[in-house]
Amino acid sequence: MPVIDHRRCRLGIAAGTALLTLTVAGCSSLGRTAVGPVSYTTERDAVIMVNSPSVRGCHRLDPAGAKEVSNGTLIDIILYHTPDCTGPGTTYLATTFSDVKGVSALPWRSFSTVH
Repeated sequence: MPVIDHRRCRLGIAAGTALLTLTVAGCSSLGRTAVGPVSYTTERDAVIMVNSPSVRGCHRLDPAGAKEVSNGTLIDIILYHTPDCTGPGTTYLATTFSDVKGVSALPWRSFSTVH
């Protein structure tokens, strides 16, 4: 029967753990995304889909704006009437929900994620 060297086994486990930790740390610097699509209908009735947008920064929509937005990502988003994610009149759109602007409301021109 073979004899198992427990020190060698523990050393292998420690090395595997260290390698896994370094791999996870390296991948986290690649930038996180909101897994899934944000799709919207423009004022000109074109349908546009943004797949897995970054969780950082402001995301501009079509210059003409959007009249309907669907959040198919795994995180919530905030819709803005300005192209730079500022100003009043924001709309909070939870994951897997859609929103349609009112008849007299301004179109949405950008969105940011809630993280």
